Amino acid sequence: MTAADVSLLSSTAMNAHLLLLVLSAGVISVSTPVSALQIPSLLQVQVQAKGNESVVCEFKEHDLRVELGLLQNLTLHIEGTIEENVTLIFSTDASSADILEGFPNITLVSDEMINQTLLTVKPIAVGKTVLITKAIPPNMTDVSKAFVRLVVPHSNILDYVSDTVGWIYFMAWSVSFYPQTFSNWRRKSVIGLHFDFLSLNTIGFLVYSIFNICLFGISYIEAEYFKRHPFGVNPVQLNDVIFSVHAFIACCIQVFQCFIYDRGDQQISNTAKSIFSTIGLVTIVMVILGAASVIAWLDFLYYLSYVKLFITLIKYIPQAYYNYRRKSTSGWSIGNIFLDITGGALSIVQMIIISYNYNDWGSIFGDPTKFGLGLFSVIFDVFFMVQHYILYRGNTGYQHVCESPTPSHVSPLTESAASSVDYGSTGSVY
Repeated sequence: MTAADVSLLSSTAMNAHLLLLVLSAGVISVSTPVSALQIPSLLQVQVQAKGNESVVCEFKEHDLRVELGLLQNLTLHIEGTIEENVTLIFSTDASSADILEGFPNITLVSDEMINQTLLTVKPIAVGKTVLITKAIPPNMTDVSKAFVRLVVPHSNILDYVSDTVGWIYFMAWSVSFYPQTFSNWRRKSVIGLHFDFLSLNTIGFLVYSIFNICLFGISYIEAEYFKRHPFGVNPVQLNDVIFSVHAFIACCIQVFQCFIYDRGDQQISNTAKSIFSTIGLVTIVMVILGAASVIAWLDFLYYLSYVKLFITLIKYIPQAYYNYRRKSTSGWSIGNIFLDITGGALSIVQMIIISYNYNDWGSIFGDPTKFGLGLFSVIFDVFFMVQHYILYRGNTGYQHVCESPTPSHVSPLTESAASSVDYGSTGSVY
């Protein structure tokens, strides 16, 4: 499984749910969500009044990590004056209301200047929650930025372990493209690498790259995301952009190898061509709708996430069947599988570590599809290893014989269309 197939889920909307499903089947969590947070001991807040509200309340920092059993001071900055009293009510998400001790209400007295108020955060359980502020009456006070995402871990050590695991599988997935590329170059042949698998992988990483680049680098789309999810965080980070672009380039290099090296009679199947045609037509329609402002560009990115999810679910099938039909894994790099299963297994391990450390088991078992995507790819990797080392061990298929243009084969094939599928293969390499 690749990094595009395993990193965030939101339960606030179906679109966001599937977007983050792909990213968690897709975003590389090289660090835990809280490890990158900058958490000062006291959050100083500076705000500017805006809109028609006469008072603005805001937490400048919106992410806070609090250790269980320790108190944390949190400063709410207040600017402006009001004509009548306003009550500020602090609450947390209903599903995680037992993580923090409750906060008393605060009353802002009319015509009285108050620059800031101090809140004491007291965690009483491990988990994640969002502290939000409501104002009564609401029409005089802007509290849109008066929220904080809080996390309370079991252990700081587990954060470091999770970070280490994340970087290991990030590297495993990043280099997993190289063994196949090197094998193709050494053999001067791409026979054994199914073109459907390669084309699906290439299209998958193309749409994943577009998704990451747009959501990370285009401020308009990012603003649209935060408009829909005001308490959320951008699910795409720089490492996600780098990985997806790198993976797409690596796939393109393999595609180029298909044009310059021996490929026998291999070609993309009609089924794959139909899938790509359908994806292309729907994409064109979505782009036209986006350009005409019928749909938001963020919805177009959600569509790309669905395409990536679909490709993730089917991309291994052609290669597995191809190996079965040839009764050989010749030309299909086992090195790629070793790195892929390493990344997939460690990604699942990291999910378990994070879920335990933040008591967030719902992110795994509450959404079996998310966990299942990672497990699905690992199972396919195991199947490829069984094919390589048990079922077809020693079956090298057709050997390239320089003295004769006619290839000889080790084991018979039932498909006449596969008469030269192994021509140029040198057996199981890398």
